[in-house]
Amino acid sequence: MRLWPLSIFLLSLIPAWTGCRKMGCLSRQEDSALKVGVMEGPETEVMEIVQQIARTQHQLEIKIVPFTDYTLPNAALADQSIDVNIFQHEPYLQEAITALHYPITAVAKTFIYPMGIYSRKISHLPELHPNATVAIPNDPSNSARALLLLQKAGLVRLKGDLSLRVTLTDILENPFHLRIRELDTATLPRVLEDSTLVVINTNYAILANLYPTQDALFIEDKESPYANLIVVRTDRQTDPRIALLIQSFHSPEVVQAAERIFAGLAIPAW
Repeated sequence: MRLWPLSIFLLSLIPAWTGCRKMGCLSRQEDSALKVGVMEGPETEVMEIVQQIARTQHQLEIKIVPFTDYTLPNAALADQSIDVNIFQHEPYLQEAITALHYPITAVAKTFIYPMGIYSRKISHLPELHPNATVAIPNDPSNSARALLLLQKAGLVRLKGDLSLRVTLTDILENPFHLRIRELDTATLPRVLEDSTLVVINTNYAILANLYPTQDALFIEDKESPYANLIVVRTDRQTDPRIALLIQSFHSPEVVQAAERIFAGLAIPAW
């Protein structure tokens, strides 16, 4: 008789134990979710579409981790606080790896927000005349990017062994005798009236109501090294969840969402 109350007590624990088991399962599901770091804002909106596609089409759970400081996503990836980050292009990634020895690797491209060559003096590049003035950004990263774009457009030829570190002194051929000057990036839209060509980043171009796919004479294409990347820890490249993430990101639904969210400024780079 004394055992009967004990048995009742043990039986009373079963629903709670079962509930704990269910909660434990949910906790494990949450723990197994792929944690993806992105910058807060429009890129988070795009990632929410990726999250939906991953869940419905690939049964992959994604936890979005937003950041507001560009220095943090790589550190978080390196210390395993997140599994993936999607916010940077190849030059930024390589600078971080070189400076901080992060064990991280790019596995796929996402979108490029293209730098463009703009003009209010000519309508097409073949109209360019000798000794024309060209304004480009003056910070090293964007100056190199602009010079590579001028080379891609056939306006200059650069030394072939410097890649993303080129400067004005690395111009080997300048057949149009272009007079290239470096200016503060934010001021470039304001010199459109004074320069024949101005090379402008997308974020500054739109402030001047210039849209790369509509107004630029020449823009970066999907082969540009300045496309944003999906980056993982080097030892996790073969994680099957990464392949599913890439499939989800490269879906038509995400392209359509990015077209809407970025008003046509994001170009698929895959």
